[in-house]
Amino acid sequence: MPDTVNRRTAPGVDRPPARSRGPLVLAAALVTVVLWASAFIGIRGAGPHFDPGAMALLRMTVGAAVLTVIAVRHGIRLPERRHLWLVAVWGIGWFCVYNLALNSAERTLDAGTAAMVVNLAPLMVVVFSGLFLREGFPRPLIVGAPIAFLGVVLIGATSSTDAGPDIAGLLLALLAAVMYAGCTLLQKHLLSAGAEPTTLTWLGAVAGTLALLPWVAPLADDLQSAPLDATLWVVYLGVFPTAIAFTTWAYVLQRSTAGQTSATTYVVPAIAILLSWAILGEVPTPLMFLGGALCLLGVLITRMRWGRTGEKATSPPRR
Repeated sequence: MPDTVNRRTAPGVDRPPARSRGPLVLAAALVTVVLWASAFIGIRGAGPHFDPGAMALLRMTVGAAVLTVIAVRHGIRLPERRHLWLVAVWGIGWFCVYNLALNSAERTLDAGTAAMVVNLAPLMVVVFSGLFLREGFPRPLIVGAPIAFLGVVLIGATSSTDAGPDIAGLLLALLAAVMYAGCTLLQKHLLSAGAEPTTLTWLGAVAGTLALLPWVAPLADDLQSAPLDATLWVVYLGVFPTAIAFTTWAYVLQRSTAGQTSATTYVVPAIAILLSWAILGEVPTPLMFLGGALCLLGVLITRMRWGRTGEKATSPPRR
């Protein structure tokens, strides 16, 4: 236990050698993006039968319960007391406000447009993490992130309806993007300050669930009227895209920069297209295939390492 406390205060000691952690980080990132992509299918399946707040509450109740089991098995290590209010802010922003905004936005926006707006977040993270977290602006990230975002734009433009954009829906999607970016930066700050990833995710989920309690009555009504398959979709959202995916997300974020980690999520729309094709029978257009390919290419570029000599020159060794 003392060793754990000491590791919190020593920057960088929680990072194993790059070679040993590389495959695990990549696997965790893959789990995260696949499960988050599947969330679009789940929201689409359950959305017509649940109020946005009710769906978020059921999802987070299930997710918080699973995360409690994960945290207990892993070992709960509370963050420093002075950081607890930041943990609460992060949890309410990520697990309450973000879910409410996205669920509400997808009631009036098609999934492509919503994804296009929400995916402004990784670009925000790249800029602000470079400025405020001192992560800098690596060339692979600067080149790859815009390419991936262009792919998202193509997907969104292809899947948009002929009806004019709904201003309220666009603002809600933009709010979701801001929450995504801000919470990613805050989570990275807490992890860098020594917070244990699994415990942090669990505490944030509990805070978000408590903030959603005003929707208890609508949830009770929706559970009585919703078909079983819609309810099971929400349960799925709580177990997999929430509990498991946010656990793997925290694992990756602790071991990578905020900019690089968030840019990885540009793969989500491409995977969502394939899942929608396989599960819902929605055949993608050629332009959507092109957009998906650009997403994959952009993310691949962000994970590359260019000019190692130059990187060493810009990052003086710490003794």
